[in-house]
Amino acid sequence: MNKTIRRLAVGAVASTLVLTGCGRDSDSSADGSTVGVTSEPCPDAVDEDKGCIYLGVISDLTGPFAPVGVPLTAGGKAFWDYVNANGGVGDYEVNVTANTKDNQYNPETHAQAYSQIKGDILAMAQSLGTVATEAMLADSDADELLVVPATLGSNWLFEDRVLEIGTSYCAEAMNAVDYGVDELGAKGVAAVHFPGDYGDDAMVGARIAAEERGVKFTDITVDPTATSQDASVKAVLDSGADLVVISTGPTQVAEIVGGAVASGFKGKFIGSIPTWNAALLGSPAGPALEAAYLWATSFPLWDTDSAGFEAMREANGAETPNDYYALGWSGGYIMKAVLEQAIADDDLTQAGLLAAAKAMTTVESEGMLPEGSGNYAGDPNEAAVRVSQFGIPTKGASTGIGPDVDFFTGPTAAGYQFEEACYLQK
Repeated sequence: MNKTIRRLAVGAVASTLVLTGCGRDSDSSADGSTVGVTSEPCPDAVDEDKGCIYLGVISDLTGPFAPVGVPLTAGGKAFWDYVNANGGVGDYEVNVTANTKDNQYNPETHAQAYSQIKGDILAMAQSLGTVATEAMLADSDADELLVVPATLGSNWLFEDRVLEIGTSYCAEAMNAVDYGVDELGAKGVAAVHFPGDYGDDAMVGARIAAEERGVKFTDITVDPTATSQDASVKAVLDSGADLVVISTGPTQVAEIVGGAVASGFKGKFIGSIPTWNAALLGSPAGPALEAAYLWATSFPLWDTDSAGFEAMREANGAETPNDYYALGWSGGYIMKAVLEQAIADDDLTQAGLLAAAKAMTTVESEGMLPEGSGNYAGDPNEAAVRVSQFGIPTKGASTGIGPDVDFFTGPTAAGYQFEEACYLQK
């Protein structure tokens, strides 16, 4: 599989790691140790006789996407605690807390965080932010670094080192438009979105589907720093669209959906994954969201009946249910599968993990990952997950979202051939 992606060198750090050595009995490299793997037990180990695999996490813990990054990180930690409590991975337990860093959703801060932990980690269990993650991968030390991204950009389909998870924003928006045309009778589509990789990825997907289905398309860019969304509301109303694919943050969703419905909008909004926050139900926009908003996701919802969800809900305990916590847990299954294969191959190194990932065609997730996940041996079109479901804001539902439209793949996403990241086509 020959994948390529533009390599941004934002804040890149120049140095070279020597990566050799393999399993528990051969923890050796040029400096006497395997990067991120030790024979010594993890801090707070469940089993002191097991070695330790250290994974890195760089997320937004205090910045604008902290409402996503904090529960994602908590869910990921809970997953590895669950794995360690049930025997670990081979002769090892896994630690994700010793090398967790806050990037404040800033690429330069992300690069600094990576420079601090890169000599101590085998792989990245989470990396939040597309541009920041691309910059990290452009670092000369990251040639074999495996990453589970906390973004759904279609660009990850073209990068060997990134274990993309779920349906991309682009394909998700295609499904939203196909649903709007086929089930809602939509005659006009507007994409309301942030500029940049996230919003543009969804916008391009919506545009491709609108063109495919022969309906009018309007592109509406939202300024993330704007203190008022009156201009965006007016643009939605002026567009004449009866379906709006919205790819902003939750604050903008509340203002735009609430304002549009109050001004007489009768259509539907379908929001990308980052648009939802359960707190919106209790906001002044709550009634408008219940009436006019659907949440698009490729991941099963919190109350799904499966072994993985049961274990995840038990780990969450009395804490408030959170869909991003569930996503953080879900991503762990992919890294666990790669670790297990690298151990079976007796090559628990960064190079060994990369080789194991390139040979993977599926992953067992106990019912937590969408259909088609884990095919990293295929080309981008074979690897792309294309399913979506829609949830509806529902008072009394565990995370404020209840099921509305079951998993499906629309004709546009089903037939689309990924040749480059969608957002590069803006």
